[in-house]
Amino acid sequence: MTSAETIRKLVDEFASIPDWEDRYAHIIALGRALPAYPEEYRKDKYKVSGCQSQVWLYAGGKGRGDQDTQGTVDGEANGHKDVVSEVIHFEADSDAAIVKGLIAILMKIYNDRTPQEILGVPPDFIQKLGLDQHLTVNRTNGLASMMKQIHLYAIAYGRIDEERKRARELKSQ
Repeated sequence: MTSAETIRKLVDEFASIPDWEDRYAHIIALGRALPAYPEEYRKDKYKVSGCQSQVWLYAGGKGRGDQDTQGTVDGEANGHKDVVSEVIHFEADSDAAIVKGLIAILMKIYNDRTPQEILGVPPDFIQKLGLDQHLTVNRTNGLASMMKQIHLYAIAYGRIDEERKRARELKSQ
């Protein structure tokens, strides 16, 4: 499913819940359904700045077949470093229930996508879901900070992939 299809599905899902109190409960339920965040990534270097609550976001390269294919942007090894990643796999968590639910929404949209797919997602899904009108200013700022960090990872992985492609091309000449 593409990011656009995922967003349409989320918009329909939220539209079927008429009351915002129930939507908040749904957001919290989405957060509870996230996989457990690996303790080894609960480090300051993975904290997202700009969030009032604690948010950790880890990104690693991953092939479409669920096999790790490269190290992380910060240099930690995850499998074979010389293979170009196809997608970026994110792990994320928060100590706040609603924020964790917002993370779950972002994971549905951005997780296991190529850097180009991530960077090509227009941020208007926030308005389409009604989050811009129903979140506090602090949560809206935190959501923007999480999206910014996801985009920074996508830019970094895109550049890494480009450099590896160039290196392979030079090596084959």
